[in-house]
Amino acid sequence: MVLSDSLTGVYGQYDWGVSYSSTHICALKGSTVTMSCTFRYPTTGYQIIEAFWTKTQVKEFPDLSKDPEYSQRLQYLGDTQQNCSIRLSHVTQKDEHMYYFRFITDKPDGKWIGDPGVTLTVTDLQVEAPERVTEGHNVSLTCKSSCTLTDRATFIWYRNSQPLTERRDGNNQLLLQSVRREDAGRYSCALHGHIYTSPDVQLNVRYPPVNPVIFISPSGEIVEGDSVTLSCSSDANPPAEISWFKGGRFVGSGRIYSISNIRSDHSGEYKCKSRNEHGDKYSAAVTLNVMYPPKSISVSIRPSAEIVEGDSVTLSCSSDSNPPAEISWFKGGRFVGSGRIYSISNIRSDHSGEYKCKSRNEHGDKYSAAVTLNVMCELMIICTLLTSKLIIF
Repeated sequence: MVLSDSLTGVYGQYDWGVSYSSTHICALKGSTVTMSCTFRYPTTGYQIIEAFWTKTQVKEFPDLSKDPEYSQRLQYLGDTQQNCSIRLSHVTQKDEHMYYFRFITDKPDGKWIGDPGVTLTVTDLQVEAPERVTEGHNVSLTCKSSCTLTDRATFIWYRNSQPLTERRDGNNQLLLQSVRREDAGRYSCALHGHIYTSPDVQLNVRYPPVNPVIFISPSGEIVEGDSVTLSCSSDANPPAEISWFKGGRFVGSGRIYSISNIRSDHSGEYKCKSRNEHGDKYSAAVTLNVMYPPKSISVSIRPSAEIVEGDSVTLSCSSDSNPPAEISWFKGGRFVGSGRIYSISNIRSDHSGEYKCKSRNEHGDKYSAAVTLNVMCELMIICTLLTSKLIIF
């Protein structure tokens, strides 16, 4: 309905009026809005002396172009004949009102306001996305506004502030098919030709553990008594629970597996198992090789029975060490040979005595307990046998 605040005059109500191209405008925050309109009045006998836009239906009808909040942003595009369009820039939610065009002629009964006017709604943009999505699934993100934008919209999408794609068909959705972990990030949307960008929304892509890897610290040689830390690194979302295994046997849990005062029996193959609600995966095995000095050194004699001159005798030195030890042989403190085996062929009585082996590697050395070789003289055996016969007879 078109109302006048004065008499209609002899020309009748339909000779006066204001027409708006659109009575409802939805504009993006920060954009520029054009409110198009035309007006009419009896051209005979009337002359326009004021033409302006207002947003308040009070008696004074203030001119927006004189309002400090609008004066720098409002541009009158019309004339005093027919066109009454305006352009309003940098719109915000504070600009949400109904706007009216008003004109005043030189006659007391020639005042008019176009009512109802143009309702302006200002919207921002919000990205609507699922809180979480599993890798391999499809996900749709929607760029939403609080009202239907008046101008045809071309949507632009960003991930981590980098442009992804442009939509030229007015579709406000971004479809990610068979989503990957690389698709995770901060998503925002904007309209082509506009500065305003929506707030970021985080897309959380969940996936099972991949490529668990074990790191050993220190990375160099490990010696008995050292402290060693095994760390399991695993890419997973949500973060994985970590379990540790030595040779297939569970030994601990947590991303870090620490061994203080390491012993030789800690040597072996270790794996970590990374697990979350979407799956689990084992790391490749790593080997802990603990170095230690010789220990548990012993000497064995073959044959183990009575040794007679002319026999062949073998002494073997057994030693536990890492790396393997070098073996030296001593008789009564005098070096007599090297190697794990010390052999004596055609043994003589002067081979009798105490023998030791010494086991040595870069981490230390140790002697075995002494063993005694007691070589029997063959003549003594014959005499003994003869004596035994005399006794019998």
